[in-house]
Amino acid sequence: MIDKNIVRKLVDEWLEGKEYFLTDLTVSTDDRIVVEIDHRDGVWIEDCVELSRYIEDGLDRDEEDFELEVGSAGIGQPFKVKEQYEIHIGDPVETILRDGRKLQGVLKSVGDDEICLSVQEKVKTPEMKRPKLMDVDHVLKLDDVKETHYWLK
Repeated sequence: MIDKNIVRKLVDEWLEGKEYFLTDLTVSTDDRIVVEIDHRDGVWIEDCVELSRYIEDGLDRDEEDFELEVGSAGIGQPFKVKEQYEIHIGDPVETILRDGRKLQGVLKSVGDDEICLSVQEKVKTPEMKRPKLMDVDHVLKLDDVKETHYWLK
């Protein structure tokens, strides 16, 4: 079986000095390698091909046969790493909490262990006759977040 750490080292070498970052890496027991990368401005197919060739050059097919897939994280896929949250600050996102609640709003900030979403909600204060639609900030612990992804309104 191909060692995941060897593949990770090859990916890290290729990523060095680039604005890409790794979002997921899996190596199955039947040597199927799946690498997902992301970038603030999207992922170019040419870069996926280049990374794929770099990994292939670093592994020996004579020693072990493998299947390799390199691609982007995908716009509708849940965020897997902090960098994905960071590149989507200011963007609309949908967050599903572990308690089942779903929030749709703008990602305002990302901390070490929390995020802040600005969600439009109807708010009524004592001096108001009717509720008014306002932006309400929700600070959420990442441990309480089941899934977050880019949200197309």
